[in-house]
Amino acid sequence: MKRLIVNADDLGADEARNVGIFEAIREGRVTSVSLFPNGPALEDALHRNRSLGGTSVSFGLHLNLSEGKPVCPDLRLLTGPDGSFLGKTSTQSLLMRLGDQALQREIVREMSAQIKVLLDSGIQIHHLDGHHHIHVFPAAIIAAVQIAQEHKVPWMRISEEPSPRHSTDSLPVGLMEEARRFSEIARAARQHLKGTGISTTDHFRGLYLKGRLSLSTLNGLLQTLPEGLTELMVHPGRVPLAPLSGPFSSFSTPEREQELETLLHGDFRLALSKAGVTLTPFPEDQR
Repeated sequence: MKRLIVNADDLGADEARNVGIFEAIREGRVTSVSLFPNGPALEDALHRNRSLGGTSVSFGLHLNLSEGKPVCPDLRLLTGPDGSFLGKTSTQSLLMRLGDQALQREIVREMSAQIKVLLDSGIQIHHLDGHHHIHVFPAAIIAAVQIAQEHKVPWMRISEEPSPRHSTDSLPVGLMEEARRFSEIARAARQHLKGTGISTTDHFRGLYLKGRLSLSTLNGLLQTLPEGLTELMVHPGRVPLAPLSGPFSSFSTPEREQELETLLHGDFRLALSKAGVTLTPFPEDQR
């Protein structure tokens, strides 16, 4: 049996992103979402969720240690002089560091504060993942597992994805290198889930589709989807009516709107049927 979780990352980044994601939820194309605890549009996302009424979508914590302002005050290692996180590249480099107890304490402190934001808002957290996949980096994975266990979060993303079977000539070199690096880090992080009671999906897809989700690429993914439970990471959204500013200003772009239109297209349903794939949120029961 082929089951597919379509998970939209970055809910709460801005209102245009929220609008797009909730369009896809209402149409039954997105079955799971990951919420930014420090997102500027978190309250807007929570309001839109309350307005939905009953829905089978699953909600996750999108841990963020790389962009925007932290939830905790007075962090010293994870932030710069302005009190903001250090950005994608610098944070990922920092999180490769092992054995730094002060860094570990800051990570645990900030992760604990971020999950509390969502729990206090009444969100039931079904899964945990990370912005820029920071949760699987060597300095963060133990803390992420600790937080998930403490709060009984049943699922965690392990973003390990095999290289596409077809020719990769058309893929940007930078995208291939980034996807392979994230996969290697996630593969090493997988061992930390053993014996914890935390589940991960059988398969993960989306690293090689970053900025490239179209009907053609989506159809190719569905036709080659393996048996079992797969998480597909997507980033749908709408382009904002007015330019945004700040660390989250580049989140809603024409590429995001293209992803949304791909998911909303009538041929997506047809492709699912032809491939024998069933959409599902993160299951309540762990395997």
